[in-house]
Amino acid sequence: MKNFAAIDFETANECLSSVCSVGVVVVREGEIVERFYSLIRPIPEYYRYFCSKVHGLCNNDTGNAPLFPEVWRQIEPLIEGLPLVAHNAMFDEGCLREVHRAYGMDYPEYEFHDTLQASRRTFGNTLPNHQLHTTALACGYDLTAHHHALADAEAAAAIALKIL
Repeated sequence: MKNFAAIDFETANECLSSVCSVGVVVVREGEIVERFYSLIRPIPEYYRYFCSKVHGLCNNDTGNAPLFPEVWRQIEPLIEGLPLVAHNAMFDEGCLREVHRAYGMDYPEYEFHDTLQASRRTFGNTLPNHQLHTTALACGYDLTAHHHALADAEAAAAIALKIL
């Protein structure tokens, strides 16, 4: 796989629509050509402690951030025609579907590839687990800022370039 966009969402609470940050890494001909990151004012607009503990974001960070439709207008042209890649794609695709639904936006049927499933197929029992940072390291990428949406998208891109 040489042309794709890796995407990662962080959420503010248990609702998949509550995306509070997004990272996108566009890969063309096997090279990263674009990186995009944005905070997003979540919907519904509240944070759960367990989510903030994971990614470090709270209302103070996103209270003045743009809403999802504004952010997505910037992302859409970057990813047009590309398959999307995510680690545990079910989560990120679920977020994308739910936030589109929450805003009454039409959801294009994006093609998603899952680096988590690819890791399980490729590495099997040779890794202690198939978490993003573990798989990224096995693929030669040291993920030091885990749960920052752009860093996680870069890790997913590195994994995809190695094993998809």
